[in-house]
Amino acid sequence: MKTIDRALVWFRRDLRADDHAALYHALRDARAVWCVFVFDTEILDALPSRADRRVEFIWHAVTELAAALEALGGGLTVLHGRARDLVPAHARALGVDAVYTNHDYEPQAIARDAAVEATLAADDRRLRTFKDQVVCERDEVLTQAGAPYTVFTPYRTAWLKRVDDFFLQSYPVARHATALAPAPAPDAGRTIPSLASMGFETTNLQTLKIPLGASGARRLFDEFVERIDAYKERRDFPAVRGPSYLSVHLRFGTISIRELARAARARGTEGAQGWLSELVWRDFYFQILWHNPHVVERSFKPEYDALRFTDRADRFAAWCEGRTGYPLVDAAMRQLNKSGYMHNRLRMVAASFLVKDLHVHWRRGEQYFADHLNDFDLSANNGGWQWAASTGCDAQPYFRIFNPVSQSEKFDADGRFIRMYVPELARVPSKYIHAPWTLPPIDQQAAGAIIGRDYPAPVVDHAQAREEALAIYTAVKGRKADA
Repeated sequence: MKTIDRALVWFRRDLRADDHAALYHALRDARAVWCVFVFDTEILDALPSRADRRVEFIWHAVTELAAALEALGGGLTVLHGRARDLVPAHARALGVDAVYTNHDYEPQAIARDAAVEATLAADDRRLRTFKDQVVCERDEVLTQAGAPYTVFTPYRTAWLKRVDDFFLQSYPVARHATALAPAPAPDAGRTIPSLASMGFETTNLQTLKIPLGASGARRLFDEFVERIDAYKERRDFPAVRGPSYLSVHLRFGTISIRELARAARARGTEGAQGWLSELVWRDFYFQILWHNPHVVERSFKPEYDALRFTDRADRFAAWCEGRTGYPLVDAAMRQLNKSGYMHNRLRMVAASFLVKDLHVHWRRGEQYFADHLNDFDLSANNGGWQWAASTGCDAQPYFRIFNPVSQSEKFDADGRFIRMYVPELARVPSKYIHAPWTLPPIDQQAAGAIIGRDYPAPVVDHAQAREEALAIYTAVKGRKADA
């Protein structure tokens, strides 16, 4: 094996300078280590809006990462263009022996990395990749028959038995930071491109007061640890502070998944174990995507590719805009549109409602979430939508259909969350806020919430829509994929 004297670390969705697998291994292997991040136009150009909170979130995380690397004695070159071209070119300019980066599991990223590896190899350089964004990956958790799991509960059981200190080990970067080299000068990449120079606009990200960068992730995590014991009791109620709110930080790697899993295991309480299960779900969906890349284009269960929905554009628009007439669904969609965040319970409710009440194909909802969620992750988003649509592995059975009214009554009993995002209903009594069309007309007038004028009438009748959904699914149930 060729000795590595000079190395380049390519940051992607791992925007932190501690507990970082690729950076750690590069520092251990090489005498001099440079760092690069690319605002990849192959990704950016595909975004639906020039005002994208995720790009702004990344910009802040990269700015903080550059400062952290400089504090360790190194630096960060930040480029804008096609990563598949710029990374090999930068490696050539620096004369490095290898590029170090962390694994990505999405088909488009795998194709990009293969192209980079081929270009590097033509220059007699290597691409070295490491596991970093998951605890267990690929074939690390398999059934006794050596097959990937497709049901979550036995996967979790096996994951918990498999994971030990080796899987959760830390990668202490600072201990080996003497190998870090400052960004080369003169180097245009030493100046981080502005959002405007890349064709993007500032958003309401900072107005939303979302903690940014690795320091923001740290503050969120420290605050969450103080209430993690109550996680299981509070997690399903959108009006209370129950979740960790770390999903966007996990998405862009501003905090280490290993650190979070270590902390949850060490805590050991029921709440901490419940949260650890959510981290296991994340690994589960990553391995589903890795072993079943067809889910990107098709149903996990092929027979459900034959589902035929009415796909009415007006119903889809009502869902997107939060005007379906079902307050909890509308509040969830308005939260998403306003902030880029949606509570996990509401993701399930909103997804079920789109597919099984409005009879719109789940692919359309999946794409809408992909376009708007700050924490959009292909594996989890696809897995969540296929779960709700009953087309995925270990999915919600097709005949179990969320009732949007009873879900509202159960998880937002006094309408606190609804009133936050559907102010038209602010004065509607809690007894009626889940189904405001049942409020007597004289009381609607008194509350300033006349149905059909101030707030929409229900776009569908849930009971009737449920029966129609059952018919749609029954028509393909058990059908062979090629039938």
